[in-house]
Amino acid sequence: MRIVISEFMSLDGVVQAPGGPEEDTDGGFTHGGWSHPFFDPKVVGGFFDEGLSAAQALLFGRRTWQTMAAAWPERGGDPFADRMNSIQKYVVSRTLRDDELTWENTSLLPGEEAVAHIRKLREQDGGDLLVMGSPTLARTLIGEGLADELRLVVMPVILGGGKTIFPGDGALRAFDLVSLVTATTGAQVCVYRPAVSATA
Repeated sequence: MRIVISEFMSLDGVVQAPGGPEEDTDGGFTHGGWSHPFFDPKVVGGFFDEGLSAAQALLFGRRTWQTMAAAWPERGGDPFADRMNSIQKYVVSRTLRDDELTWENTSLLPGEEAVAHIRKLREQDGGDLLVMGSPTLARTLIGEGLADELRLVVMPVILGGGKTIFPGDGALRAFDLVSLVTATTGAQVCVYRPAVSATA
């Protein structure tokens, strides 16, 4: 399985709370919902639909999973929502219990063992293991060299600070730009994969 990380991102690399004002206010973040003015249904929406169609399972951090689990079960009836609800899901958490996994087809990966479990999933045959949001988890996966593809929707806005998916360990990691599409809103849909020289 390929691990694919899919994010809305600002020009300064922030991925925090693109969906709504109260989504994630950690650190005093006040720009929740910042992605909405730049969302293009055809280009950006089609990009996320394509990513979900290629996924065999979804992989979340706890906070993103809880946000999604509170929203998607009520949205059944269209193909995207039905796919979100029916697909296999994994959530990494040190605090969630099995009896709290109310969203259909969710399995718990205990936080202290998560990287080992994810390595095993990655070694299996199958489609993509898609990470949406979940910046702490995404940062760990990139740092561990487990991200096979970055699917970034870069919005033309600077947020001045917030959560990022990029490790701050000083290591150089090279990526190849596989594709780039620009929406009419100025959003750039970018697909990156680790550079061959970096993985050889």
